[in-house]
Amino acid sequence: MKFKELQTVVLERDLPEHGLRKGDLGAAVQIYEPDGIEVEFVSASGKTEALVTLQETDVRPVADTDLIAVRKLDRSA
Repeated sequence: MKFKELQTVVLERDLPEHGLRKGDLGAAVQIYEPDGIEVEFVSASGKTEALVTLQETDVRPVADTDLIAVRKLDRSA
């Protein structure tokens, strides 16, 4: 699947080293051929919490059936 810059994506696996969990929302900020994607994850207040380069298989597009929720960020990682 090909993503577009600024597309909202859903994380498909936990990234404990960044305090991120499967299901967290991010924005694709850079696309790298053939299958890399840089994703920015922000807090609800808009602060960048992580900027991570991933494989396309690590994220998926947002679906109409997805529900947004809020959780506390684990910063002990």
